[in-house]
Amino acid sequence: MHFMNPVDAIALSPEALAARLRKEDYLADEGLATAVFLALRLGKPLLLEGAPGVGKTEAAKVLARVLGCELVRLQCYEGIDAAHALYEWNYQRQLLAIRQAGESEVDIYDDRFLIARPLLRVLRAPTERLLLIDEIDRSDYEFEALLLEFLSDFQITIPERGTISATARPIVVMTSNRTRELAEALRRRCVYHWIAYPDAERETEIIMARAAGVAKATAAAVAAAVRDIRALPLAKPPGISEAVEWANAATVLEKGGSPWPEAFRRAIGVLVKDEEDLAYLAPELPRILERVS
Repeated sequence: MHFMNPVDAIALSPEALAARLRKEDYLADEGLATAVFLALRLGKPLLLEGAPGVGKTEAAKVLARVLGCELVRLQCYEGIDAAHALYEWNYQRQLLAIRQAGESEVDIYDDRFLIARPLLRVLRAPTERLLLIDEIDRSDYEFEALLLEFLSDFQITIPERGTISATARPIVVMTSNRTRELAEALRRRCVYHWIAYPDAERETEIIMARAAGVAKATAAAVAAAVRDIRALPLAKPPGISEAVEWANAATVLEKGGSPWPEAFRRAIGVLVKDEEDLAYLAPELPRILERVS
């Protein structure tokens, strides 16, 4: 089976791909752009790891827009299994069909009784889809094992139906917050990239791109302050999206008459969203804001 590689239509290099992502207000550095490019070129799944809020899920969403393909998202959680990820049979409809058939034979494993979950949906799709397997570290090793056939050959086996292979090769992006180690067998099948928090200069660019109406000086101050706040031993350090929200919220308060440091102090609840973290940060915040003002 020959698969058309979707990157052929959009980019000839990681730099060109990064430029396309930037047009969608996603600023990918050289490492991330290269990892995405190679995953597309080689037809391999992309595994993105990093702390919560660094832009892993957003990278998949923006890539789907750039490629012009539908995003199918599988959100992982503890206890996820084949019935939620692959398929399940509609037992009620099967029983109803048996009753209605009477003495006649009925194929209870016909397509009309099959409920396609995300993995089966992308395999049966007539054109490529981008499958986002989000927060795979929340699942268990049994679920990882279930994914291996899918990621190796882009096919799954349904005991009652046999093997179903991809009509069009799916693009797969997996994300992990690294709350646990993933199996080596899973990692070997992927192109891997670790997304770190951006430096202050890049985060300023991101805030400017994502927060409409925020002045560059405000964006730079937010990026510098957030860098210092992340250096503290917080249980839940703020992500990039929270930094954007903080810049927006402080700008709204400033326009309403609150002065520069007070606006940021009052808007801290959109940046830090944990009671103990807020209590720890309270005596440190004036010093941080004074340093970046």
